[in-house]
Amino acid sequence: METIDRGSAGSARVAIVGGIHGDEPAGVRIVRRLADELDAEGEGSGDGSVRLIIANERALAAETRYTDTDLNRAFPGDADSDEYERALAPRLAAELEGMDAVLALHTSHSAPPPFAIHSGLTPSVRRTVTAMPVDYVVDASGLRGTTLDSRIPHTVSIEVGRQGSEEAVTFGYEACLAFLRAHGALADEPPTFTETTVVAGDEEVPKGGGEPHVHFENFEEIPRGAVFAEDDVYTHRVEEEGVVPILASEHGYEEIFGIYGRVMGTLEPPASAGETESSAGAVGEADETAGKADETAEEAETE
Repeated sequence: METIDRGSAGSARVAIVGGIHGDEPAGVRIVRRLADELDAEGEGSGDGSVRLIIANERALAAETRYTDTDLNRAFPGDADSDEYERALAPRLAAELEGMDAVLALHTSHSAPPPFAIHSGLTPSVRRTVTAMPVDYVVDASGLRGTTLDSRIPHTVSIEVGRQGSEEAVTFGYEACLAFLRAHGALADEPPTFTETTVVAGDEEVPKGGGEPHVHFENFEEIPRGAVFAEDDVYTHRVEEEGVVPILASEHGYEEIFGIYGRVMGTLEPPASAGETESSAGAVGEADETAGKADETAEEAETE
């Protein structure tokens, strides 16, 4: 794991993580570019910091998703484990301890559009999601509890595009700039906030064997009674209305076709959207009452 610290224009402590999966080098390229362009540690005008992390160096060197176990399924991990990624997970978590906002970069074999993922809404997560140029955010709180965004507070993951594409690198870089502006770490221009459609991730759709077929695009509503995906083992017919696929892919994943989701409503921008954290204070310092108020507002928006 490589950690690079840079200065900030504001007071928040933020982090961007690339290379969680070794076959997703776009995140590494983005982190390297940010490291070259941001002020050195201590040179920013604020007292906050930007931490840039390249996570899974061993898998990146091997150009494989992971060496022993999927790092993004290994949290909280075990420092004494013989599995490389399981032992790496607590080290990565320690580097992110106390951060006011964290952004984890991913690519996939799934089709566009890019989208964000969170496992728990906080004021910081709201700022991150609504500042980035994505139309959808997946609420993954009902899925796995072993991912980075499910274990590290104030973390948002973002799928920036198709694995291996230049478009993913370009989009991911711009999303990172928007993230940094939202939390006051970059002051080149004011942040822009927009509402984002919330999709609740319900369940993973298993894959069997043989030739797989996926019949619907990501976030496209599947008509009741239609077949979403099939292979020699499974025929996945949707019997409910309002179901949309997430991370739909025929060949991108060994065990799943993707995830079923349901559109729940919209995530509105923060009330103080015009303020940056350099003037309003770090989101991570929001008190418990503010956090509960935000959760109540989210429930109202998505009912």
